[in-house]
Amino acid sequence: MSEMNAGRWSYYNPVRITAGAGCFADIAQALPAAGSILLVTTPGFTRRGLTARLAELFVDRLQVCDVVTPNPELEDVDALTDRFQDQGVCSIVALGGGSVMDTAKVLSVTLPCAQTRVLESVLRQGCGRVWREHLPVVAVPTTSGTGAEVTPFATIWDQSTASKYSVTGDEVIPAHVFLDPNLTLSLPPTETLHSALDAISHSLESIWNKRRTPLSEAYALQALDYATEALPALRAKPCDLANRARMQQASLMAGLAISETRTAIAHAISYPVTSLYGVPHGLACSFTLPALLDSYLPTLTDGRARDVLLRVRSLLHTLNLPSEILKYTDAESLISHLDLMFHPDRAGNYSLEMKREGVADILKNSFSRN
Repeated sequence: MSEMNAGRWSYYNPVRITAGAGCFADIAQALPAAGSILLVTTPGFTRRGLTARLAELFVDRLQVCDVVTPNPELEDVDALTDRFQDQGVCSIVALGGGSVMDTAKVLSVTLPCAQTRVLESVLRQGCGRVWREHLPVVAVPTTSGTGAEVTPFATIWDQSTASKYSVTGDEVIPAHVFLDPNLTLSLPPTETLHSALDAISHSLESIWNKRRTPLSEAYALQALDYATEALPALRAKPCDLANRARMQQASLMAGLAISETRTAIAHAISYPVTSLYGVPHGLACSFTLPALLDSYLPTLTDGRARDVLLRVRSLLHTLNLPSEILKYTDAESLISHLDLMFHPDRAGNYSLEMKREGVADILKNSFSRN
């Protein structure tokens, strides 16, 4: 394998993880016996009865925020902060996919602030972080892809400027995670695919990363092992609980890997693809992976890693991702936004040299596969 960080490295992730079918029933054990709890979720989970289930468990203590939508907007999260800031919230339950996790994690640091319109000040105006405290978050992911339940960052979008921001730091790492595969059984096929692609992308991005360590690489390779087994099985049999659990664990391990390395070039390309064309994140950050793998695989000397990545490439080819992207946009349109895609920090994480012109080649090669 190409050069790994052979010097000093460290790893920190304080999340307590509880996994297994039915473990959601034990959530009260992870929350304080007194005090107000804010449930952050979506309208769908309220309709399915999970909000009512938690309300029965935390009688007169549960406040509900079930208005989260995909790709949380800065304006909306600021409005939620202003709405719940004076409600005495002492802990947060995040029940949902990546957007719910991101919203809850951001609220965990903005709610304790005395300032209103916190994100407007910190992100748009660049005034610097103003939070000194944070509320504990109990994360219950219902998709298997973002790994946000174990990462030290949360994504906020600003459509007014087609921008993507990250709220980062140990403060936004959840305190406890419950991985209950029963909660993913109702995930539709398209969302199952897109979330799995997100996990695969996180794993690959952490492997071809200059910041990778022996531990992050081990997490990423195991995540890819699980994902290449579970995703085809779930596409054939969506209610396979064992593979739902396996895909959850792949997502979590990919999150643990990316927590150390951060993302690289595939994610840098993806952000304007999502913000400008509305392409779901999992698809946006994965359609370039086969082309990137073609460039990266010849550099590998580690036999096990090469075998895993070859299986990933084979799986990705069967999914015909370029045809899915073409439902939203085309190569020529995307290439016109190279300045937005060539993010120096993310490109700098990629193990191989990457210049602006190289991003154009990646896009061309990705669409030539269609």
